[in-house]
Amino acid sequence: MSAIQDAFVSTMSGLFSHGPTPLENTMAYEGDPGLLGPDCVSWRVIGDSAVFVGGIRALVVQATHAEVVAGVEDHSTYRTDPLGRLSRTAAYVTETTYGAMPEVEAAVQVVRRAHQPVHGTSERNKPYSASKPEMAAWVHNVLTDSFLRAYQAFGPEPLTEADADRFVVEQTKVGALLGADPMPETSAELQTWILDHPDRVRTNGQVNAVSFLRKPPLSPPVKVGYRLLFEAAATTIPEELRDQLGLDLSPRSAALGGRLVQTLRWALGASPTWKLALVRSGAPIPPNLFKQPTPSGRIDPDVDSSGKAK
Repeated sequence: MSAIQDAFVSTMSGLFSHGPTPLENTMAYEGDPGLLGPDCVSWRVIGDSAVFVGGIRALVVQATHAEVVAGVEDHSTYRTDPLGRLSRTAAYVTETTYGAMPEVEAAVQVVRRAHQPVHGTSERNKPYSASKPEMAAWVHNVLTDSFLRAYQAFGPEPLTEADADRFVVEQTKVGALLGADPMPETSAELQTWILDHPDRVRTNGQVNAVSFLRKPPLSPPVKVGYRLLFEAAATTIPEELRDQLGLDLSPRSAALGGRLVQTLRWALGASPTWKLALVRSGAPIPPNLFKQPTPSGRIDPDVDSSGKAK
């Protein structure tokens, strides 16, 4: 069983090892709770294996915005360096969620600089700029909604309505740093805002992006698991959006995706960066939640990997 767990850890770690290492020096900020803090809902949601479903869902749904997908098609390296883009996105989410405030601010500045040259004209002849508040809002809000919907469908237990709304409000703190506007503050308002968005238009860019996301260039063993996660993500997308995206559901997609997420949760446990953030914050470590060691070299020498003083 240990060998199987090690194989899962190695495979998933390999997917996210093509970019910067998040929270590399986080223990230099001992006592800093970060933007959200250890009592937030966000640490729980983003630290669970359902986040893999949410990440795929976000990329798919973001492609339904005509100008956002134009920016991706014209400026992103996702076709030539898909794992690099995945790693950079994952590092941004990790640092803004679990990082100390200097790490949060640095991660946001990296994204702001990357967005500055992203501008042009979409295929429906509308100008776009990634630095505009409304485009930042689409990307941010869809990411928030996707993490939430994936957790509600495949997390260990669904959030209450109050905690779901807390998660949305917490994530607006991240969006505000990027200048995103508007940002709904309840789960229901967030979903309605996405479904009713006037720039949600089917384009060739959307078709190309979704076609790539269906079958990215991954190794055969990873490709099988990715396909199940992709189909699981599709089950959490409202029918109106699925119709625009041209996604068909298999009757078994939710069940198979759920089993894979459960297997990942069994093998990986909760995110080790969540544990690292708890240690840095001086917060208690929940028992039986973490299975991977705290990332090497990023823990105070006077604290062991469980977060207890030596």
